[in-house]
Amino acid sequence: MTNQDFFQFDNQTKIIATYGPACESEDVFANMIKNGVDVFRFNFSHGDYDFHQRGFQKVKDFNKEHGTHIAILADLQGPKIRVGEVENGSFILEMNKEYAVTNIKQVSSAEKIYVSYDRLGEDVKVGEEILIDDGKLKVVVTSLIDLNNIRVKVLEGGELKSKKGVNFPNTSTSIPAMTAKDREDFEFAVKHRANWIALSFVRKAEDVIAVKSMIGKEDGLYRKVIAKIEKPEAVENIDEIIDVADGIMVARGDLAIEIPLEKVPLIQKEIVRKCNLKGRPVIVATQMMESMTDKSFPTRAEISDVANAVLDGADALMLSGETSVGLYPVKVIETMSKIISQIEHNSDIYHVEGYLGDINNDDYVPDAVCFSSVSLAESLNAKAIIGITRSGYTGFRVSSFRPKSKIFIFSDNKPLLYTMNLIWGVKGFYYEGLEGTDRTIEDLIDILKKHNRIASKDIVINTASMPFGSGAKTNTVKVTLVT
Repeated sequence: MTNQDFFQFDNQTKIIATYGPACESEDVFANMIKNGVDVFRFNFSHGDYDFHQRGFQKVKDFNKEHGTHIAILADLQGPKIRVGEVENGSFILEMNKEYAVTNIKQVSSAEKIYVSYDRLGEDVKVGEEILIDDGKLKVVVTSLIDLNNIRVKVLEGGELKSKKGVNFPNTSTSIPAMTAKDREDFEFAVKHRANWIALSFVRKAEDVIAVKSMIGKEDGLYRKVIAKIEKPEAVENIDEIIDVADGIMVARGDLAIEIPLEKVPLIQKEIVRKCNLKGRPVIVATQMMESMTDKSFPTRAEISDVANAVLDGADALMLSGETSVGLYPVKVIETMSKIISQIEHNSDIYHVEGYLGDINNDDYVPDAVCFSSVSLAESLNAKAIIGITRSGYTGFRVSSFRPKSKIFIFSDNKPLLYTMNLIWGVKGFYYEGLEGTDRTIEDLIDILKKHNRIASKDIVINTASMPFGSGAKTNTVKVTLVT
């Protein structure tokens, strides 16, 4: 069985499933992939290293056995601020009542609430709001006592439970993007060869640059950094972040807490548009099929949400609790795949207008060649665009123009094939021939014919760097009539 024969669906938009206890059985794991999983996300906010290592190995073993290229995404927790343990498990925050808040670790009670924010008294200001438990509870800062203690007044009350998340939507926080735990998790992910590293609570381009600098130059060809957009500062700095990140995730959970929730849909669309133009893969995440965590069917709103993310131009859609702890992990993948398939086969969502930037830019020529291959494919109604790459650039860039033709990328860099499995439309094949232009193109066409991807009389567009193996950037387009 090969990676091209295994799947029930042949969608362009990829699916990312969060790995968890619900996925551990061999049968469930295999059927999730069969129904459309392209990437498994490992959430380092939960689970220990033994659990994650078993999951990583499960993906690798499956790829080896079936010839698939399922990718691994390691999602770092980031500087998540939480309420500590609460006395008796919970108590009620009463409306309009004032409470003391401290960053000195202790059990929280109605007398004093502990929040895990070292610079609490330094960063917050009087009048700024603080949200707790995904915004269910809201307080406002009324006074600053000292560097460790403040007082707040309850604007929206309710039950305060242990370990709930805390958000500071109005505060310019000085917390570093990576915590000590994140650094340990990063080292684990790199050691065990994750293909993508997702950085949480990114605020500026420098946050991403710092993490990318921790990845070796050679590893950087196939181990990429995703910036999660879930802070107001990230939205303000989105252009600079897109420029330096390898991919973007619109993490709508915390984003909808940190900014007015009615702004999230348009922000999602704008970020996806910008990423498409710049050739950056973009993921839409959080609560896409939330109701299927404990139900066997989605709501109508969730169906529309998935459909709209596909129409927006997302490279991938991500599922969280639906697959990690949900009751129907296979069913949710099958359902999402069906929605994606319906939209892709019945809507004109293809061919994004190309953005080539400054003609003096180092990537201007390869960008123009990739764009030309897509334009040619559309003009000639080509069946496929076939690329050969060692860096992955051809796959990323051709995909960003969203061609109607299928995208088949060949490489002798196996880890890169796993990385590119997250990219919209890209189907990867391992190939290490490169025996001359004509012979290589013949080989690639023969491989695709054997996999029933193309047939005689089809037109295909080949892109490559000439001469092969020189390390040059994409510089060649060739039209071939399959015989």
